[in-house]
Amino acid sequence: MASTAEAKALLQNHPVELPPEHVYFGPSETMQAVRQKVYRAAGLNVPILVLGESGTGKEVLARFIHERSPWHEGPFVKVNCPAIPGTLLESELFGFQKGAFTGANAAKPGRMEMAQGGTLFLDEIAELDASLQAKLLHVLQDGHFTRIGDHEERRMDARVICATNRVLAKEIESGGFRADLFYRINVITLTLPALRDRREDIPYLVEYLREQFNRRFKREAGPVSKDVLQILHQRDWPGNIRELENCMARYVILGSEEAFHSDRHQQEKKPLSFAFELNEDGNIPLKRIAQQVTRRMEHDVILKVLQANHWNRRKAAEVLKISYRALLYKVRQAGLPAKRPLRKPDASPADLAGIDESSLLD
Repeated sequence: MASTAEAKALLQNHPVELPPEHVYFGPSETMQAVRQKVYRAAGLNVPILVLGESGTGKEVLARFIHERSPWHEGPFVKVNCPAIPGTLLESELFGFQKGAFTGANAAKPGRMEMAQGGTLFLDEIAELDASLQAKLLHVLQDGHFTRIGDHEERRMDARVICATNRVLAKEIESGGFRADLFYRINVITLTLPALRDRREDIPYLVEYLREQFNRRFKREAGPVSKDVLQILHQRDWPGNIRELENCMARYVILGSEEAFHSDRHQQEKKPLSFAFELNEDGNIPLKRIAQQVTRRMEHDVILKVLQANHWNRRKAAEVLKISYRALLYKVRQAGLPAKRPLRKPDASPADLAGIDESSLLD
């Protein structure tokens, strides 16, 4: 089992390449305001809360803050709260001692220890359950924690950055998030705008992504035309920068600007057409047809939302304003795959909409 020092060394040996500042922030007034706030906040040892829709680049912003802080030589440790089951998240955060529970055959440091001297990034913090929220609040208040199964208090010496795409005020009102924890992590708030609210930044992002995907896929796709930039400028981008990444990946892989045009046509509204059968007596079962149409529309909407959120079903449920269990039921009912489909060697543009590659800007 890795020691704390070994774990920190492992993290530092795998640095993440950040996009240039002029690309990530762009010329838009909204992002320039965020940039100035980052400069003022980076050197302060206070918690920072990053807000923004899914796909807006919250993790990259946290990394920018880390790189411009006094803790930049330390590790940047990310905890993806919804990706770790609640039963395991506590041990991931705090670590555990040998024999603390069945299967704990050796001691293991938690993410808080691994972040010592650096930055602890809690992504989608609103996903923490109530008990973990209380324990995190305790750590932020006095700076001490203990591993599971241990009595020794350890001090956490790390900058804490939290992020969420939820409206925490509503979560507090519904009882899903502690008000006292919100006030503790909300010392400095940075809100990332949606891509549709910073359209003047799109040309910078497009060129950067083209170069990145050319290197990744060993292609030589040229710069996109002004006509295509105009098309991209007019889109709504519900998936934000992640959606733009998928769009640019298709362009680089397919090597043709037709990828942009076909993608645009898919988004345009089409007349409703639905094939149905008459009963043997010639009657039209309107109620049954309405049910079939509803299911077909649900299928299409759920598929698009899953693709826009990189097949993260919990985030998709939030976007659709339904429970996680309800989404799982509807996914089965619609005949959709339970997980993101694997990309085929000869994948079509539609197949590539959920391309299984790590995001470059979030």
